[in-house]
Amino acid sequence: MRTQVVSTLLRSRPVLASRVAPRLARSSSSAHHQETFESFTERYVTFFQSAEDLFEVQRGLNNCFAHDLVPAPAVVESALRASRRVNDFATAVRIFEGIKEKVENKAQYQAYLDELKPVREELGIDTKEELFSS
Repeated sequence: MRTQVVSTLLRSRPVLASRVAPRLARSSSSAHHQETFESFTERYVTFFQSAEDLFEVQRGLNNCFAHDLVPAPAVVESALRASRRVNDFATAVRIFEGIKEKVENKAQYQAYLDELKPVREELGIDTKEELFSS
């Protein structure tokens, strides 16, 4: 019983937590850097080309779409190929839903659809609108 009390006291020491927290806050605040759109595009194209399972593809999509920009068509193409490579048709369709939410207007979304039409036909991917209109 005495060891339980001692271990409980050791686990609940607030002094240790207050010593660690400021150090972590200082080191992470200086780690920000600006990335160019070209390097962003290259990084995600490479990431999706090497993604081996559905979890990696979806994690990459979440990270990619979390940025305040619309991914380049090369990134979208690489993500589409990765989702089909891991045999997940639903994720491929959802990529277009993400693009639709990120662009400013319907004309930009249509431009993405037009540019990616050969890839969509090659991989057999329809948009959500095309699936429900059939």
